[in-house]
Amino acid sequence: MDILIVGAGNMARGIATRFLAGGHPVHIADRDPQKARRLAADLNADATGESLDDGPGDARIVVLALPYPANREIAEAWRDSLRGKLVVDISNPVDFATFDDLATPPGMSAAEEVAAAAPEARVVKAFNTTFAGNLAGGAPMDVFIAGDDESAREEIARLASDGGLRPVSVGGLKHARELEGFQLLHMKAQEQIDGRFSTTIGFATV
Repeated sequence: MDILIVGAGNMARGIATRFLAGGHPVHIADRDPQKARRLAADLNADATGESLDDGPGDARIVVLALPYPANREIAEAWRDSLRGKLVVDISNPVDFATFDDLATPPGMSAAEEVAAAAPEARVVKAFNTTFAGNLAGGAPMDVFIAGDDESAREEIARLASDGGLRPVSVGGLKHARELEGFQLLHMKAQEQIDGRFSTTIGFATV
């Protein structure tokens, strides 16, 4: 299965590590292709790095390991070439000026904005509640998955399970709103959360 991870930050590293551990090769694309190639080399596995200018190519699964709203901007730019592909949004659209609100409009999630930008893609919300460090380190964690396409949810669940994670399907893409809202609270309360709990869920930093 051809998997493209867009972004070369901490979350891209963590997700790539899990996919590779499950036996699934990955491609990594970034605005800075050298950064993507360095990450691929660091992973020392079946990974390659490339430029965003190449687009999604033949990848069947595209993971937008990007902060909000860069995820939506890529979906808009690649609108036509994402047709029929499974697109995973991992972002948390937090207003980092206040850490007290989401940057998305009321009644809307970042994942739904991605779906609106690329309406013929099969969009899934996942990995927004997982710590990058714990992903890369191999700790067991729950991965909450929301999406309107049941087969897309199941496919991401298999990838997560193959990588030693515990997939939890929460239903349609509208539930990305709750996942993103929950994560805002988790980020605010992180210092108060016991370390045993943070090995189960944690906020995604890209």
